[in-house]
Amino acid sequence: MNTPHTSNTLPRRVVVTGMSGITSLGQDWASIEAALRAGRTGIQHMDDYAKIDGLMTQLAGPVTDFVRPPHYSRKQVRSMGRVALMATRCTEVALEQAGLLDDASICDGRMGVAYGSCNGSTEATINFGRLYAEHSTKAMTATTYVEMMSHTCAVNIGLFFGLKGRIIPTASACTSGSQGIGYAYEAIRFGMQELMVAGGAEELCAAHSAVFDTLFAASLKNDTPSKTPRPFDRDRDGLVIGEGAGTLILEELAHAQARGANILAEVVGYATNSDGAHITQPTATTMQVVMEQALADAGLPPAAIGYVNAHGTATEHGDIAETTATHAVFGARMPISSLKSYFGHTLGACGALEAWHSIEMLNRDWYAPTANLEHLDPRCGELDYITGSSRTLHNEYVMSNNFAFGGINTSLIFRRWN
Repeated sequence: MNTPHTSNTLPRRVVVTGMSGITSLGQDWASIEAALRAGRTGIQHMDDYAKIDGLMTQLAGPVTDFVRPPHYSRKQVRSMGRVALMATRCTEVALEQAGLLDDASICDGRMGVAYGSCNGSTEATINFGRLYAEHSTKAMTATTYVEMMSHTCAVNIGLFFGLKGRIIPTASACTSGSQGIGYAYEAIRFGMQELMVAGGAEELCAAHSAVFDTLFAASLKNDTPSKTPRPFDRDRDGLVIGEGAGTLILEELAHAQARGANILAEVVGYATNSDGAHITQPTATTMQVVMEQALADAGLPPAAIGYVNAHGTATEHGDIAETTATHAVFGARMPISSLKSYFGHTLGACGALEAWHSIEMLNRDWYAPTANLEHLDPRCGELDYITGSSRTLHNEYVMSNNFAFGGINTSLIFRRWN
């Protein structure tokens, strides 16, 4: 619906007016930046994982300081597991930064939600499974399914804040968060919403680590958690699973300007496609295409992009395919780093967290290096890898890429707002 102070000309411009996240290194950018500058990662040895028969990896990036906010009543959170609770809390902080937390406009249909995770909460999933394993419903409650369903974050955010716009659940594994931002951008760009909550979340689950363990793609450096994962490094031995949540508040430009919002960045390009080739192994050619499509959406040449925030999981096939594709688009001159080297692979949350961090770095002219990248794998594409220490760069545009199981690819482009 069109409202006063919004543009009727399509396509419309989309800006970011609020950002927040929950990570293993903190819940605000100041804490996260301090950790990145110190080269400190959030990866830990998980003693509980050693009790699981057959699970070789014993590493993860847990969020250890998150608890239910005291002002959240039991009634408000009764349909939330941990993943939905983290998503709701960081959305609250992002709405507050945007100046929209108590604004009536978010409850009249103007604001929608595009949000994703791989799945719902682990405890609820286990309790649901007992129906089959134990032939009993004793572990199930009226909210068990709501807590375990893949769109638990999106609907709980909508319910908690009274949002009445469209709900777009994005359960697409490692691209859940980036597709959430991309589809929110498109909803505003093409006149279907004025405001969107966008992002993704994931709670830590040993089953996620087991998935990559069975694929021989999880790190086994159990005795040296600070030395792994190692994206792009010749001595990498796989990824590490993390957890967290990230939310961006997207807004139609004229709507944001009319209310005097503080604009943090502009979303200028988005693309998503699929490999159509293999369920787990990535394809460089379609990765290249999705970056080119995002550039075309933004109306930009490759030379306009000053930094790429890589998916960079520290798996052999993924690292090589992604960097080969990035080189094909940008050539050897492109500065690139992977923040998964600090947080681990946060799955449904990573696209949103990396978008948030890309904007923070863009606005500060400061770019974090890839942790643990000491010896570049010569099979990786030729690029300007940021290693060892941070890099000072003054950019107008940055790109953030994510690639998921099933061959789902995404590319987002953000513009500095002056």
